[in-house]
Order: sequence, then structure tokens, then C-alpha cells
Amino acid sequence: MEWAWQNRDMVLELFWQHTWLSVVPIVIGFALALPIGWYASRHPRLRGTLLGAGSVLYTIPSLAVFVTLPGIIGTGFLDPLNVIISLSIYAVAIMVRTAADAFESVSPAVLDAATATGYSSRQRGLGVELPLAGPVLLAGLRVVSVSTISLVSVGALIGVSNLGSLFTSGFRRDFLTEIMVGLVGIVVLALVIDALLVLAGRVLMPWDRGSNRPQGGFWRRLASSRAEALAGGNG
Repeated sequence: MEWAWQNRDMVLELFWQHTWLSVVPIVIGFALALPIGWYASRHPRLRGTLLGAGSVLYTIPSLAVFVTLPGIIGTGFLDPLNVIISLSIYAVAIMVRTAADAFESVSPAVLDAATATGYSSRQRGLGVELPLAGPVLLAGLRVVSVSTISLVSVGALIGVSNLGSLFTSGFRRDFLTEIMVGLVGIVVLALVIDALLVLAGRVLMPWDRGSNRPQGGFWRRLASSRAEALAGGNG
């Protein structure tokens, strides 16, 4: 890897360029997919349409989107914004289905229990549904991050600098080392982002540690108490 060390400034610059071109679409895609997925989970009649639209969007080749988007939104052909918008669309397309499944995984008994204890619709959504859907959402976000980091490299084909630029340059020069440096850089970035997501999940969702069950003990007890109360009332 002598070549990588000799060209470390260029490699690091491409690494950071690749990083922000990946992180921004991941964040935007997650933020947009959450409300869409929640809405889809609450409206079964529209669920198929929304999820189907996401599937259709994801089937569009990324290179085709990168090339046609400037003419649609009026940006320059080499503007990194084209890559960010395109990958945000792909992130939403992947994440919407996961978000819908995540919110549907929350037990109706838990939602009934929260309502019975005085939670408003908004409080229930933010304080109950979102935390309990968190583990599934995190799993989907990890998939989105890997996919996005990989797709960023395609942007190099239209001249947007990132680690994929090492692929195109190495291919033109028939220089395998440069290609391998780019590949290793992308793998390292994917592993780092994934590790940060796992760490964030452990910090933000401590109730999920050491358990594959999506519901925390407090909410299970709350649901159980509510079920017992209902049973007592019917008796």
C-alpha cells in the first residue's frame, strides 16, 4: 500500500467527500421515510401503493438518475447535489417498507395500554410507537447505509469526486492498486458508519440490549396491567 501512503492526502480528501455524500442522503432518507412508513402502517388500503411506489423507484438505475436529474431540477451536471437527491430517493425507497413493518410490529395491546393511561395520539406516537419500533428501524437504517455508501461510487462515472474516482482512474490506467485502495476505503467507511449506528442504537434504546424482543419491560408490564384491567371489567 505504498501508493496509498504516497497519495494519502488525495485518498483522505476522497474519503471525506464520499462520507458526506453518503451521510446526508442516509439522514434525509430516514427522516422522510419515517412519517411515510407510519402512515402506511395505519392505512392498509394505501400501504400497497406506497410500498409499491418505493419498489419501483429503487428499480431505476442510479446512473440514469444521476444523468437525467440535472435537466429536471436545473443543477449543473457535476453538482454533488444530484448525487445527494438521487441517493435520498433510493434511501426512502428502501426505508419506507422497513418503517411500515417496524410500526406494525408494535403490539396493539401496548398502544391500547398507552391510550388508557392518558397518552395523546402524538405522545403515543413519539413516546411509545417510535421507541418500540426503534430496533426494526435501526436494522433497516443499517441496510440503507450500506446501500447508499456503495451507490455513491457510481457518482464518479459522471465526474463527482469520491472514492469511486479511484475505480475509474485505476481502470483507465490499468492500475489495480488504486482500485483496491478505493474498495478498501469504501468497506472501511461502511464498517465505521455501521458501528456508529449500532452504538447509537445501544445509547438511544437501552431497553433493547441483550434482547431480541422489540418491546421493553416497562411497556410489556403496562400492556399486561391493561389486559388484566380489561379482563377484570368484563368479569
